[in-house]
Amino acid sequence: MQSWILRNGRVLTRDRRGPKGCPMELHCGSVKARFAPAEGGRLASLTVGGAEVLVSRPGLATEWGCYPMVPWAGRTRNGRFTWDERTFELPKNLAPHALHGTVFTKKWVTTGPDSMACALGDGWPWKGEVRSKVALMQDRLRWTLTVFAEKDAFPAVVGWHPWFRRVVEGQGEACLHFDPVSMLERDEHGIATMNRVTPTPRPWDDSFPDPSEPPRLSWPGGLVVTIESSCTNWVVYDEPAHAICIEPQSGPPDALNLGLYDVVEPGRPVTHHMEMSWSQR
Repeated sequence: MQSWILRNGRVLTRDRRGPKGCPMELHCGSVKARFAPAEGGRLASLTVGGAEVLVSRPGLATEWGCYPMVPWAGRTRNGRFTWDERTFELPKNLAPHALHGTVFTKKWVTTGPDSMACALGDGWPWKGEVRSKVALMQDRLRWTLTVFAEKDAFPAVVGWHPWFRRVVEGQGEACLHFDPVSMLERDEHGIATMNRVTPTPRPWDDSFPDPSEPPRLSWPGGLVVTIESSCTNWVVYDEPAHAICIEPQSGPPDALNLGLYDVVEPGRPVTHHMEMSWSQR
């Protein structure tokens, strides 16, 4: 296993035990980000000034850290979609639906002190790869995902699923600041449709297209975290008592059936980024 530590832009250690499954740590001042390639390439821990802001205790793969969602995000209805006049079946990991893509439970390969890669795998009809690149600064973390097609073009959605702690040690309980103009109505199966409606009262497990301002969280202790992205759709899940999820996605849930996706072609990859920034009031 090969381990990397990056502090203020400089590689500190690199052992010689191989490239798979190793932790990847980045440090910048009082901020530390630890990634777990062996557990879906996720950001397993993010500490700001010594305070952990993510749900970092491993549990179900869907319920901790911050993980990439590729090549779809959220639910794909009945694990089925049509592309180029053919119908494809996906693994139904939230029966009867397919949830969050193929890579959030796979082992990624560490390709550098701040980068990883993962094949899209047998659960996806086409051969391809997603590459992850991270930059950590004192006031922000910028995370870029790029999806590549090997031989044939395919549709894809890119997203991130961060689990923020509702209560951060020394900071108190989080307040969500998000005032969307509209949300996508959910049908009787809880899946977003194309129908835009006035946002309902919280709590939410809903999709919000094109908000006018990026969502942010603030804690009474003064910590403020803002999430921005090249993605134009956001899912907010604040039903759990212990966490708030703010998920930038390049398309809404069921995007593969709604036609709201990017197209990845050989030689023409698709790239999106997500940025978490923080400050202390």
